[in-house]
Amino acid sequence: QVQLVESGGGLVQAGGSLRLSCAASGRSFSTYTMGWFRQAPGKEREFVGHISWSSGITYYANSMKGRFTISRDNAKNTMYLQMNRLEPEATAVYYCAADRLSRYGVTSRSGYADWGQGTQVTVSS
Repeated sequence: QVQLVESGGGLVQAGGSLRLSCAASGRSFSTYTMGWFRQAPGKEREFVGHISWSSGITYYANSMKGRFTISRDNAKNTMYLQMNRLEPEATAVYYCAADRLSRYGVTSRSGYADWGQGTQVTVSS
């Protein structure tokens, strides 16, 4: 089990940048795959990318490559999502999630068992 709390959302101008944080706690999360998803109004929850907590190896949705970067700080038990060149279409609630099976390349919502409450990102034009 892992507890996840997102923070860092807010209002951003188009073309700007924002860094989201996901604070993790609980048992064995250091062996998990940790992911980011987003959900825009009226749309399905969408995979952004994930990171292996132990190795730092990342995996991204094709549409996110070059725009979003995932990292983690082991000392702070925190995962980050750096978002650059933001567009209004990126407006969504952003969630962090944990895959207890520590898999690589899993993009479906059902592949992640533990979720945070989300943080709102709004990109204005």
